[in-house]
Amino acid sequence: MKLSTLVIASVSGAALTTGAVLVAQHGGGTAKAKALGAPHEVSTPPDQAYRTDVPPAARRVFFGELHLHTAMSLDAWTFGTKVMPDQAYRFARGETVMVPAAQVRMEQGLPATAEVPARRAWPLDFAAVTDHSEYVGAMPMLDDPSSAFSRSETGQKLKAAGRGGFAMVERMSRDNGSQAQKDIRAAAEAAAGWAAEVKAADDNYQPGKFTTFVAYEWTATAGYGTHMHRNVIFNSDHAPKPFTAIDSDHPEDLWKYLDSVRKQGIDVIAIPHNANLSDGHDFDWNMSDGRPIDEAYALERALNEPLVEIAQTKGYSETTPELSPQDEFANFEIMDRIYRGETAPKQHGSYVREAWGRGLVIQSKVGANPFKMGVVGGSDIHNGLSVSDEDGYAGRISGLDPKTMLPRGAAAEAALGLGRPDQPAKRASGQRENDPLQFSGAAITGVWAEENTRNAIFAALKRKETFATSGTRMRLRMFGGWGFAPAMTGRTDWVARAYATGVPMGSDLPAKPAGAKAPSFILQATKDPDGANLDRVQVIKVWLDHGSYREKVYDVALSGGRKDDAKGHAPPVGNTVDLTTGAYKNTIGAGVLTKVWRDPDFDPKVPAVYYARALEIPTARWTTLVAIRNHLPIPAKAPATHQERAWSSPIWFTPAGFKKGA
Repeated sequence: MKLSTLVIASVSGAALTTGAVLVAQHGGGTAKAKALGAPHEVSTPPDQAYRTDVPPAARRVFFGELHLHTAMSLDAWTFGTKVMPDQAYRFARGETVMVPAAQVRMEQGLPATAEVPARRAWPLDFAAVTDHSEYVGAMPMLDDPSSAFSRSETGQKLKAAGRGGFAMVERMSRDNGSQAQKDIRAAAEAAAGWAAEVKAADDNYQPGKFTTFVAYEWTATAGYGTHMHRNVIFNSDHAPKPFTAIDSDHPEDLWKYLDSVRKQGIDVIAIPHNANLSDGHDFDWNMSDGRPIDEAYALERALNEPLVEIAQTKGYSETTPELSPQDEFANFEIMDRIYRGETAPKQHGSYVREAWGRGLVIQSKVGANPFKMGVVGGSDIHNGLSVSDEDGYAGRISGLDPKTMLPRGAAAEAALGLGRPDQPAKRASGQRENDPLQFSGAAITGVWAEENTRNAIFAALKRKETFATSGTRMRLRMFGGWGFAPAMTGRTDWVARAYATGVPMGSDLPAKPAGAKAPSFILQATKDPDGANLDRVQVIKVWLDHGSYREKVYDVALSGGRKDDAKGHAPPVGNTVDLTTGAYKNTIGAGVLTKVWRDPDFDPKVPAVYYARALEIPTARWTTLVAIRNHLPIPAKAPATHQERAWSSPIWFTPAGFKKGA
């Protein structure tokens, strides 16, 4: 991610939306789009394919956010968040918003006495506010002193608890039948929070310019601090009441809800996130009831969860050095402690690359692949300000404008873990905090779509023509086929030919033609227009191997004329970062890397999955930037620089006639 230069416009802030304003009911339809004279967009039904006159070769990249929280989320409010969904959408599309002083004081430790202007460095193309569905909208009722919740004993305790209210809310959600739970449930009903969420999404939808999705987060856990969360994304201007983790914490029950939504004519998907903190549950060999995954489960999961979030602020979920010891770039933004304390989560079953391998194994046994997932990236930011540049982040789960909200003094030291013992501090509940240095800058999703509309972007999500980046606007493309010639990318129409004779990321390779020796892949990465040059593009292959799976990383395109050695490793690209300023120079690397690559180890009898990974040259990590701007020492426990990257959705190969038991 680049060092962003922000221009702060002078605008007046809108008052915080709470209480009575929240009960405004959604009137249906994309009201703002209609008011602007835009044609009404009819959502693509779930049983039909999206249709357009735009040819696939004309698809463009759109960048967006699919994981964002506001004050409507229970935990976000206890963290100090006051930004509401409408402000979150306006910030995402590049407008200046006024952040309440109370939020800036609590989050960033700044002595703010009035609203603070904040603006994103560059506008997103699409966004989904995914507030926790459990008691959505209840907590902002505490900001209205006249509300029943604010006057209740429960409300008084929560207001007095500050950040400690997070643990209180968690206990309330589990304490069935208690007065506290009754109070918070009544507050959510009074707030009409879901109607407010839907209205905010529709009011901010600008077809052709900025797309919003009605969405929420289903926040299930398999034990305290263990994540099994899903973001639920609707392709519609309305949606039924959310299915929450209070209703059930089994993914299979969530899928039944999604099936019921489709029967109402609304298409919908769920996206797992933070698999790295799932303690092995997200990609387990077994179903929720402990029985081995069967064909019905595999088919249902593949239908409902075509994507997985591979990167966000609470650690990245591609792989780890322990799972992929031969991958020299596996040790990137790893969070190795789950929230229930100092416990290290189980790595097996928690990372996406392994899931792709396990999917092949399960398919060989039951005939279907439950983990046939493309990838997206998100922020999981909880203060409503979706940022993805490294200098727009200062740890934890809050975004900021570095010109107006950068933490100072003790707040900056706390963000960097300075002046603290080696063991992370304890919360009031006795739970250990996660090491602040392990939090990562936010990731984003890239999609290849025909236009910036709900239908087009949702269709791209469903067909998995998506990629994730660690926040940079790098563009990544991957095609697979059987006849791509090395010189093909020299043609001006190579993209059209790639679509016509092959398949894009997220697809299955077509059947192998007679005489074809091995599949070939077209890889192209293009640098962020304002960011760092590229180091390399790689292909990671995972294949079935005698009831298990294996993996291998191939350097496909290297900048600067470098070559792999006999062990398949290339010399480092170099490092131009000035650790006194945080700046880097694009005197190394390349602006574009394009290559046609053929699998040298292909076995036509063996199922395999291929995906691309592209790396930038080194740039300063957020910890380094915060330290430099506060004249503090750069933390020794975190890397001073890192290599931002992008991951494509995979392309799968299944041998003709391959059956379970093979």
